[in-house]
This record gives sequence, structure tokens and C-alpha cells, in this order.
Amino acid sequence: MPHIVCLRPLHPDAMARLRAEPGYTVTMLDPVTPETLAEPMKTADAIIVRATKIDRAFLDKAPMLSICARHGVGYDAVDVKALTERGIPLTVTPDANAVSVAEHAMMLMLTTARRTIDYDRNTRALDWGPKPSLRTLDLAGLKVLVVGFGRIGGRVARLCAAFGMEVLVHDPYIPQNTIKGAGFRPVKVLHEGLAEADIVTTHCPSNEETRAMVNGAFLAAMKPGAAYINTARGTLVDEAALTAALRSGHLGAAGLDVFWEEPVTTRLPFLDFPNVVVSPHTAAATEQSTRRMGLSCAESIIAHFKGQLDPDVVINKEVLRGNA
Repeated sequence: MPHIVCLRPLHPDAMARLRAEPGYTVTMLDPVTPETLAEPMKTADAIIVRATKIDRAFLDKAPMLSICARHGVGYDAVDVKALTERGIPLTVTPDANAVSVAEHAMMLMLTTARRTIDYDRNTRALDWGPKPSLRTLDLAGLKVLVVGFGRIGGRVARLCAAFGMEVLVHDPYIPQNTIKGAGFRPVKVLHEGLAEADIVTTHCPSNEETRAMVNGAFLAAMKPGAAYINTARGTLVDEAALTAALRSGHLGAAGLDVFWEEPVTTRLPFLDFPNVVVSPHTAAATEQSTRRMGLSCAESIIAHFKGQLDPDVVINKEVLRGNA
């Protein structure tokens, strides 16, 4: 009788899907604290995790655990090595949130280009009309550099093209001909693309290779006055370097959904800059995306206990060979 523990609420349709399986029991924890975790984890056969850190100390409290389903695509808060040593597959929801995050990236581009927040504030204060100090831009005709050409980056590229933008793509793991075949211009040398682009948007996982990749050198290589957009992971960005580039005026604007430390609990200097638009890691939190992610997690867990887990949603695929 599989016992599933949801670390924070799921969409009601996902909860219903799990509870519809004969013999399944489901516990939903909110809030997730050491105290609320203590008892349920003793009997948890599966967990659905959103923001909770999954490390060796956590796993020591879950002796029955046989699958960890991540509600989303990023898994930098999960110790994959520790899961693999236990033979526990880590699943993600690879197709569930791509459209939502891509649309959010476009929203940040539009908001920074049109100075939406500033003009909203002015209009509410009955301060009417355009302001020379609030320069606005059309997206059409601008060059955008998409860094990372996976599911989300690819969709962002297509949306940008639909807006009439010239799309450059940098991804060292995607063949140049694949990018060309999709209708975009591949950029082999990152800094060459940075020098051309009016907007740079990152869509990379956070790992040893990418952590703090948006550093002083990256930002200095960007075209003066360009905008930077990040809906991927906050740990891609050296926030001190970002602050310096914004303060100097070299970076024209930034749109950020993610931060190095989350939740943000201290007043980061760039939060006071009028050309910075921020949101609290909510790009994937639409009603539709939340439903898709929850159902994807539920289906992965059900398939796991039936011996039918799809390898395409598993991060540590080596455990599937070990469990075969």
C-alpha cells in the first residue's frame, strides 16, 4: 500500500488522481517543518517535493522511500547522488511548465522595454503622458540572445520570433544545424552574442558549469544599455556584479523571477532600481502549469509502483538499470 507524502499542497486534480488509485494513501504537509515531517517520513514510500531541500539528513528519516517526484524541472535543492546511492529515482515534470515560464520571460521583456511599472505608477498618480526619462522600446526589430535551447529556451525563441525579433541562440550542447533548422542564428562564442544582443535571456540549469556565469565579465560583454532577463535559476547570477552593472548604467534593465537565495529576506540593492522588474519565483505558478506539474508527479509515482516509469522524466537514469 504506497504512502505518498506531498511536501506542500498539490493541485486538487493531482490529489484526486493519487487518491483514486486503489490502496494509495496520501498525506499533504503544509507547512513543511522538521516537526511536521517527523512522523510521515517514517512510512513515506514516495514524496512530491516543491521547495524542500532533499539531502542525506532528510533521506535518513525516510527509510521506506522509493521515489522522489520533483514538482517542476529544477532540482538543485535535491542531492541526486544521495538518491542514486539509495536506488531512488528522481523525476521531474519536463513538459509541464515550459509554456508558463516562457510566457513569463516574455512578460519581463515587455515590462522592461515598455517601462510598464513606472507608467502604471504615474497613471495612478494622474501624471499623464510619455516621459523623456522613461524611454520605451518595441520588441520588434531588437536582437535577443537566448542562452540555453532546451524546452523553455526553445519556446522563448519561438515567441520572440513571433514578436518580430531577431533571435540568436547560444547552447554548446545543441548542434549548430539544429538551431539553424529551427530558424534561429546560432552563436558559438557566447561573448560575441552578448555584444550584439539588445536583450539576453538565460534558460540554463544551475550546476558547477553555470553557477555565477552571469558575472562581471559576462555583463561587461553585453551591449551597453541592453536588458538581462532570468527566469531559470538565481544562482546563475553574481548579484553583486549585476548591481554594479545596473548602477553604472552599462546594463539598461533587468527582469528577474529568481534569486541566489530564496525566499529573499534581505533588501537587495538592485530592488530599489526603477529599471528592474522582479517576481518571487512565480513563472511556473499559473493555474494551468500547477495542474500539469501536479498531475505529472502523480502519474510518475503511479507508473513507478506499476513498474512502468518513463525514463524520459528520470534524472538519475542509472537507478532504473539497477532496479531492473
